[in-house]
Amino acid sequence: MSDTVTPTFVDGESPELARVEAQMALLASGIRASTRSTAASIDPALEPFGLAVLRVLARRGETHAGVVAEVLAVDRSMISRQARLLCGLDLVGTRVDPLDGRARFLALTPLAEAKLAKVRRERTALVHRRLSTWTAAELDQFAVLLERLNEAD
Repeated sequence: MSDTVTPTFVDGESPELARVEAQMALLASGIRASTRSTAASIDPALEPFGLAVLRVLARRGETHAGVVAEVLAVDRSMISRQARLLCGLDLVGTRVDPLDGRARFLALTPLAEAKLAKVRRERTALVHRRLSTWTAAELDQFAVLLERLNEAD
């Protein structure tokens, strides 16, 4: 037997779904604000998109600029522009691709690695504080629901 409950619709709208949408909008707004704040804490001149590039490099290590563009689903020219900005902030170093002299590999500098590690620790501490009163069962249920939402087409 399923625990699925069909949402009720009043005038074509479900109050349950409207509540979920409102909470998701608040969450998205908070994430955008947090991303801006995190970028500024690394360097006041760092844009949120530059932070996204740094996070790709942190996950993948030295990476071809074209691959970074693919991962972020943007044009290579955007990565070239960001690479110049990030190099100017001493957050990224570049190396010419020996097989294609026009292409570059990007890698985090030690400064970027240290700053990203610091913001990662701060983010983890914040999440732990916000969820510290939740039970293990609540955390598990939340994780299951987030996984379900993220796996939806």
